Amino acid sequence: MKKLFLTFALVTACMLSISAQSVYDYQVKDDLGHDVSLGDYKGKVLLIVNTATRCGFTPQYKELEELYEKYRDQGFVILDFPCNQFGQQAPGSIREIHQFCTANFNIEFPQFDKIEVNGANEHPLYTFLKQSKGFAGFNLDDKIGKLLDDRFRQQDPDYAKNPDIKWNFTKFLVGKDGKVVKRFEPTATAQDMDADIKALLGKGCCKGEGKSCCKKE
Repeated sequence: MKKLFLTFALVTACMLSISAQSVYDYQVKDDLGHDVSLGDYKGKVLLIVNTATRCGFTPQYKELEELYEKYRDQGFVILDFPCNQFGQQAPGSIREIHQFCTANFNIEFPQFDKIEVNGANEHPLYTFLKQSKGFAGFNLDDKIGKLLDDRFRQQDPDYAKNPDIKWNFTKFLVGKDGKVVKRFEPTATAQDMDADIKALLGKGCCKGEGKSCCKKE
């Protein structure tokens, strides 16, 4: 019966993702447990990230906040989804995680409740994201990236063909229409994403979308 239920849950999530047209079709919970429709972010350029507080990539919180501060007035938002599936590196409650992030990295971008991004209990949003953009490959010049690639390749030589989230701080860049434009793996830095974000923010600028998107740096 349990196996049947899990199969039903996976099929249901898959069907919802197939019928979805954009990230705006999904609802999530914020760090206080309130329901939030991603439709509230229509017209924004989004960077959706699964994060952890005890990971080698955790310092990326600092550069993500800097990226947010740089482009927030132009219509850019980072949506942070803590996830404890990778090495159990996001322990504690969402309130504890939020306090850690604000105290250590002064984050101001929206942070949501903990979710799962792979497997039977994965959030439908992540089913949609993974179907939209598969694994993009680790930066093998990065020490941790090389380590992760070696680890996954030992377990499965064809691991890169699987679209599942591989580790903390995988990032999905979403355009103003709610469609996924690009996937960045954990080794991608803010500098790696800057040009793509800037290009998306510039599209449709000054065409009835508000002058804020046209501000120069």
